[in-house]
Amino acid sequence: MTAVAITEHGGPMVLKPEEWPVPEPAEGEILIKVKAAGVNRPDVAQRKGAYPPPPGASDLPGLEVAGEVAAIGEDVKRWRVGDQVAALTPGGGYAQYCTVHETNALPIPHGFTFTEAAALPETFFTVWHNVFERGGLKAGETVLVHGGSSGIGTTAIQLATAFGATVVATAGSSEKCAACAELGAARAINYREEDFVLAVKEATEGRGADVILDMVGGDYIDRNYDAAAMDGRIVQISFLTGAKTKADFSKLMVKRLTHTGSTMRPRSAAFKGRIATELEAHVWPLLAARKVAPVMDMIFPLKEAWRAHERMEEGAHIGKIVLDVA
Repeated sequence: MTAVAITEHGGPMVLKPEEWPVPEPAEGEILIKVKAAGVNRPDVAQRKGAYPPPPGASDLPGLEVAGEVAAIGEDVKRWRVGDQVAALTPGGGYAQYCTVHETNALPIPHGFTFTEAAALPETFFTVWHNVFERGGLKAGETVLVHGGSSGIGTTAIQLATAFGATVVATAGSSEKCAACAELGAARAINYREEDFVLAVKEATEGRGADVILDMVGGDYIDRNYDAAAMDGRIVQISFLTGAKTKADFSKLMVKRLTHTGSTMRPRSAAFKGRIATELEAHVWPLLAARKVAPVMDMIFPLKEAWRAHERMEEGAHIGKIVLDVA
């Protein structure tokens, strides 16, 4: 099969097409003939040498795919050859074939293309677990979504709105803010022009955000404490500007805040399978009805994965970047 490998750690051009053997599904796994693969920031971090794959995972980048089941391993119960699925993978998505535990695959929502379906798993698994499970977002609450125009951000805005929360989002341009508002954000803050802490307080009549989803880190950590409501929950999913900073932790006590975080990739197949079950029950019907949908930015051929990484690192994208593998 053709796969795009990280030939050495470095810039986008280290991503090169190579011939790799087709993997064989182990017990409980399915082999997917990949039609499309999502591109995510962890792929960029892996390419740079900052995010190695977990033990047992493929060295190839790619954390989400969509395609057809080509073969099944022993004891696979749900899927059959020919089924169309979207799946969260621990790696290996930048290839014509990929293996994944059967519980980490979901049926492609009715009417979705393969490229749309490939844009679902990483962001929807991440948002569901971090915003609704770890963050405990409830209807009637306010959530602050940093990076609102990213793949994670556009998903979080739509899901939070669909489940009855009020969304305040930050983004880095008027165009990106407009996209956030179109997706349902009640207030979109251009962080280059406004202080998001003041804007959040204004949008919530001084109360602050009940839940904050942050991928920025750095000095946002202390500012998130200021922007949070009493008993607020801050969920950290990345540190784009650094993991080390100065923060006044007395705010955690005074405001009774919870600051938590997680990474998805190293978690067990069983853990991801539980999230898949939750998504199929609560979110997949919204997708099938087109009440929620991935925001598609650009699609690149598999062999030009380096261009997709350039696009992501430029920071101009709105929504998801996907590779066409078929």
